[in-house]
Amino acid sequence: MKIIILGAGQVGTSLALSLEGENNDITLIDSDPKRLRYIQDHLDLRTIVGHAAFPDVLENAGIDDSDMLVAVTSSDEVNMIACQIAHTLYQTPSKIARIRASNYLNNDNLFAHQHIPVDVVISPERLVTEYIERLVDNPGAFQVLDFAKGLLRLVAVKAYYGGPLVGNALSELKQHLPNVDTRVAAIFRRGRPIVPTGHTVIEADDEVFFLSAKKHIRSVMSELQRLEKKYQRVIIAGGGNIGEGLAKKLEKKMLVKIIERDPHRAEELANNLEDTLVLQGDVSDEDLLNDENISEFDLFIAVTNDDEANIMSALLAKRLGVRKTMVLINRTAYVDLIQGHEIDIAISPQQVTIGSLLTHIRRGHVSSVYSLRRGAAEAIEAIAKGNEQTSSVIGRTISELALPPGTSIGAIVRDEQVIIAHDNVIIRENDHVVLFMVDKGYIQDVERLFQVNVTYF
Repeated sequence: MKIIILGAGQVGTSLALSLEGENNDITLIDSDPKRLRYIQDHLDLRTIVGHAAFPDVLENAGIDDSDMLVAVTSSDEVNMIACQIAHTLYQTPSKIARIRASNYLNNDNLFAHQHIPVDVVISPERLVTEYIERLVDNPGAFQVLDFAKGLLRLVAVKAYYGGPLVGNALSELKQHLPNVDTRVAAIFRRGRPIVPTGHTVIEADDEVFFLSAKKHIRSVMSELQRLEKKYQRVIIAGGGNIGEGLAKKLEKKMLVKIIERDPHRAEELANNLEDTLVLQGDVSDEDLLNDENISEFDLFIAVTNDDEANIMSALLAKRLGVRKTMVLINRTAYVDLIQGHEIDIAISPQQVTIGSLLTHIRRGHVSSVYSLRRGAAEAIEAIAKGNEQTSSVIGRTISELALPPGTSIGAIVRDEQVIIAHDNVIIRENDHVVLFMVDKGYIQDVERLFQVNVTYF
């Protein structure tokens, strides 16, 4: 594909990195020449210095014959205008825009083709809020991803001593949980991927990714670690869009307090939130945290716009006795450094957003894409289309499929039924097939596998 990316920030650069090496023709536009020089030294792509919404800059980038425009600059208005120009002047087939402001997002008709022609709107704040909510609902997991509208989940947990399966082979999981159908899709041991078999022995500190129906998640987690109690009391540090959205989702389930430094914003939050206690103050104020009995809380979630404030406030909260901490980190290099010590879970908004972008870029009836382990692996939900004559997968058993190296099928969702993948399972039309790839260099092979022969149309 010929793709133009507008904006060389964290999201634009991460997207370019994810697409590099897949035979895509990528052009990256940004107004900062220093940033572009750095990127060009590290990635094999074309860069152009200029204003992302100017027609002459877009034309220089080759917009007239591009397949896709991905507008992820820091300005909602620039992203929208760029999509408008690409549609009006160049009839670009696919246009994706990152939009942050809720005033734009709350108007359903704004992004229709006859108004502002954006084919796909990506809202990082909404994506991150939903992602954190899933983590809150599943204590002990460090990644929780939905497939087939939530019928199937991919959950990542760290195996600890005390989990019944730790020190035992995967084949024993069925004996421990005879009435639960689940599939371990991948294991990362000391940072390296292992393709699991029935003989694979789970070791302490393994990162285990498993697929299961939503109702069985807690049962499978209990095999890998001591099951944690559900969170009941939460403090959110930061009252921005993510903090407010998270409070709205959690306040009906548990006791929620939110800390916001700005007095005007704090007053606004108090008016917008129904059952959340809003505190005006510094998230790193030790006296404030003690006054609010931080040691009695289950979870401290830091989601301000400042990475350092998030890290320091979470470290302080942990020292003062909070049970678990989650931190939003914009600098992806920090994520691996801090997660798993005093900081229990580090969340990269870029990686959450990248998955949503990749969903709309992948070919071959791909309906969901998730970036795993900071982009090293991918989980893909592909829909089987066609018939036995026009499709490479329909009517065939899983064992008959020519899957690329390091790729496995974890589960199939058929109508409302979750079918854990076994070699003799036959794929049917409209099945949602969930694949796990530990080497995303083979992504094009997977895309081709689920493309339909032209005679189908």
